[in-house]
Amino acid sequence: MERVLSPEDARLVEGLRAGDEAAFAALMRMYGAGMLRVAQMYVSSRAVAEEVVQEAWLGVLKGIDRFEGRSSLKTWVFRIVANTAKTRGVREARSIPFSSLGDGEGEAAVSPERFLGDGERFPGHWAVPPASWAGMPETRLLATETMSVIRRAIDRLPSSQRAVLTLRDVEGLSAEEVCNALDLTETNGRVLLHRARAKVRAALEEHLR
Repeated sequence: MERVLSPEDARLVEGLRAGDEAAFAALMRMYGAGMLRVAQMYVSSRAVAEEVVQEAWLGVLKGIDRFEGRSSLKTWVFRIVANTAKTRGVREARSIPFSSLGDGEGEAAVSPERFLGDGERFPGHWAVPPASWAGMPETRLLATETMSVIRRAIDRLPSSQRAVLTLRDVEGLSAEEVCNALDLTETNGRVLLHRARAKVRAALEEHLR
């Protein structure tokens, strides 16, 4: 294992197998936020995603003795959370009542009066910007808007493309690690990433125009 894993991974694996709480805490700090992002791609809410992550951590602890070191520890952990989230997402799709797909309480998150009406030149744009925008330097406002465009574009991607893009460009996994984590062929992973990046780039270019 030490010939395959990095020294840091080997130490963490050894610590986990010995029941070292410090090793588990270190692993949670390293990958917890990323695992939550991956889980949210497949389930309906952050609360459910948090449950998925907890279940995935249990899977890590139960399976660490069987971990053979054929991939990096990070790849193995992300594969567990991705598989757990996929299973939970399928189960949700079968059990969530149709009525629950609405806005919950029947209230808009933002008052419609804050947007321009259908008769205006730009329907759906802010008529009265949020108060927190007042006095914001133009460069900060543009950066904030741009990141919002990117986030929305990513959120609109099909789940497979969104997962590949997030692991590759946000979490920093290599192409091989992404394919291992999501159980994809090299060609499929490359195609999914290309399509995802193209869609996000197109949305950004449209925004900048």
